[in-house]
Amino acid sequence: MLRALIWDVDGTLAETEEEGHRQAFNQVFAEQGLPWHWDEARYGELLAITGGKERLLHAWRQTDPAAAAAPGAAQRVAHLHARKTAIYLERVDAGAVVLRPGVHRLLSQARQQGLLLAIATTTTPANVQGLLSATLGPASLSWFNCIAAGDEVARKKPAPDVYQRVLQQLGLPADDCLAIEDSAVGAESACAAGLAVLVTRSRYSRADALPPVLADLDGLGEPGAPARGQVFDRPAGQPWQGVVDVGWLRQWQAAATAPAQATTGR
Repeated sequence: MLRALIWDVDGTLAETEEEGHRQAFNQVFAEQGLPWHWDEARYGELLAITGGKERLLHAWRQTDPAAAAAPGAAQRVAHLHARKTAIYLERVDAGAVVLRPGVHRLLSQARQQGLLLAIATTTTPANVQGLLSATLGPASLSWFNCIAAGDEVARKKPAPDVYQRVLQQLGLPADDCLAIEDSAVGAESACAAGLAVLVTRSRYSRADALPPVLADLDGLGEPGAPARGQVFDRPAGQPWQGVVDVGWLRQWQAAATAPAQATTGR
């Protein structure tokens, strides 16, 4: 029985990577006089490294490994990342980042139908709180029974740690929950924790090779603008288009947890 939806943040709730994070990184590089600029292609490559501080250090090691290994490098990365976070939150507050189509609708419907909501992310708690407050209002923080961020666990995605933390805090087995992700890294993390996964691909994950998931869609869809992709409630999968709602999620999740009883329609 589906009892909870566990949401990723960056790329899933909103196109934060392009509308917020990449610009914030480049602004702090310019402020600090650093000879770095991450265009879309470079940033897309770096997204394979989860976590902003980890991404910074990885890029630094590629361009100047000696400097990245010098004493004080970790503190420099932390300083850069803190300033980047502040810039990102300024952009969010200014309305530069908006929710992806269907997100507000599905969150509201899930709450109305008594599903628990949770977040499992590699971003910082400040980024989550800023995004939710700016797009859904400050009261939306109370919609989520659990918000688990990357620095709260030993290993970030694609390790399952953050999802395992959410399941522990919710007090639910993985079979009663469904994860909503946008990328292969996130889907791998959720799958490793035993969760069924709906993927709504984002700007930077369109070419990702996914692990086995419930559905691989281009979004959640809205009336008049349906989502499209593949649903795997049968062994071979099938093309699908429509508006993702709680009814569809219940059907797909039931098919994943009890394949012999899966239905082919609503």
